[in-house]
Amino acid sequence: MKYDLLILDDWGLSRYRGEMQNALLEVLDDRVGRRSVLVTTQLPINKWHDLFDEPTVADAILDRLLGKSIQIKMKGDSLR
Repeated sequence: MKYDLLILDDWGLSRYRGEMQNALLEVLDDRVGRRSVLVTTQLPINKWHDLFDEPTVADAILDRLLGKSIQIKMKGDSLR
């Protein structure tokens, strides 16, 4: 089943290694231009590349995530 929205919550809490990187790239590649992805994180975007072991895969994933992104930066105390 394909969902219209994929939510990646708390992005960057752990690194993406091995096959996990390739699986994420496959999922994101399938969604580009067709379905939405929402990412929540406290990690600045300039640190996202460091989450991946393979720089080429990191480039591809970040291209798909950030290529046509809308970024909303929120400030204030956590509501959790």
